[in-house]
Amino acid sequence: MKKFLSIIGLIITFFIIYFLQANFFTWFNISGIMPNLFVMFILFIGLFIGKKIGFALGIILGIYLDLLTGKSVGISGLMLGVIGLAGEYLDKNFPKDSRVTMILMTIGATVFYELGEYIFQVLKWNIQVEIFPFIKILLVEIIYNIVLLIILYPLIQKTGNYLEKLFKKKAVLTKYF
Repeated sequence: MKKFLSIIGLIITFFIIYFLQANFFTWFNISGIMPNLFVMFILFIGLFIGKKIGFALGIILGIYLDLLTGKSVGISGLMLGVIGLAGEYLDKNFPKDSRVTMILMTIGATVFYELGEYIFQVLKWNIQVEIFPFIKILLVEIIYNIVLLIILYPLIQKTGNYLEKLFKKKAVLTKYF
């Protein structure tokens, strides 16, 4: 029951993040560039809950996000699903107790997501590749995501530790002879 309520809480958090992304950060943008809170959210799910739920919620919420924004359906779902899947692999290889590690993971996830979106748009619309404007947008978004991660890190860590205990219980098997 606690797991089900936690999943419902994560879905509600997604809608809160969508509200922030669609309304709040449109007022507080830097040269029209906003942070990508969805990348941070799905990375958080993959790191603390696991790859199955991270992948599933990444795909479902990404497709829903594509439907809400009117973009090509599926590309955000695919990119967020891969980020959710990669979260557990990053968890196994890197400690998530350090802010620096979390910042590096967020940078990698943001670069992966934006690069995938950009490549898809170039292939779909057959537009000319413009490297420098893309790099400018990417750098501003990375800096914005880093600042938000630093501010939200205590909340992320506390919530993540709770969810990790709930979803990643280590079953200890002992034999009595």
